[in-house]
Amino acid sequence: MKNKSVVIIPARYASTRLPRKLLLDETGKPLIQYTYEAALKAKLPELVSVACDHQEIFMAVKRFGGTVFMTDPNAGSGTDRVAEVAAKMDDADIIVNVQGDEPEIAGESIDLVIRMLIDHPHSVMATLATPIRNQQQLEDSACVKVVFDQTGRALYFSRSVIPYPRNGVTTELFQSDPPLFYQHVGIYAYRREFLLSLSRLPQSDPEKTESLEQLRVLHHGFGIMVGVVNEPTFGIDTPEDYSRFVKKLSYQ
Repeated sequence: MKNKSVVIIPARYASTRLPRKLLLDETGKPLIQYTYEAALKAKLPELVSVACDHQEIFMAVKRFGGTVFMTDPNAGSGTDRVAEVAAKMDDADIIVNVQGDEPEIAGESIDLVIRMLIDHPHSVMATLATPIRNQQQLEDSACVKVVFDQTGRALYFSRSVIPYPRNGVTTELFQSDPPLFYQHVGIYAYRREFLLSLSRLPQSDPEKTESLEQLRVLHHGFGIMVGVVNEPTFGIDTPEDYSRFVKKLSYQ
């Protein structure tokens, strides 16, 4: 089996909480450039590219020398945007979806999701998780949790606490080895043919209820492999997130 892999970064111009966030350049470089350059540190992909929906992002990527594709501005999701570009890449086997607002994504994380599909040829999709270390994070609905079996295959994703501690949440539960609770990290690797068919799968009730697209995959009987990393990545969603990112860079 061939295993040519490529990274596609979906880049949407509009953002409710942080307008034009991928073009913010207080550091001297647009945010999308940091994500692109971080993805280039991965060893396995043969190409890193951006799938955008606006001329300003297109030109920004061109200016720093990146590979960029213009996609349908009415695409329903980042996954649809990635699939639109992947449809043009007949020789690619594994497509990695890296969010445009993840400037600190580790190259090792990208390599890991690719390796998960190489090592598990019957799985169509892979993602990552990281241990949850405190109760506030565990109970935050914005923190998506995942439970997986001993082979690393996902059993369920939820915004609720899973597994649910029947006798209450205690400090000892966060010291379990291996960890009991895991946060889902939003990076995905897909087999190209599965990605191109994903949008045709009907939405499931759990997906609609939790607003988690990956539940559609599980509902229809497909496997998602989950790799574990020690630290989560932190996306840029709010002005405060971006300020922290700028401040962090100023100390480097």
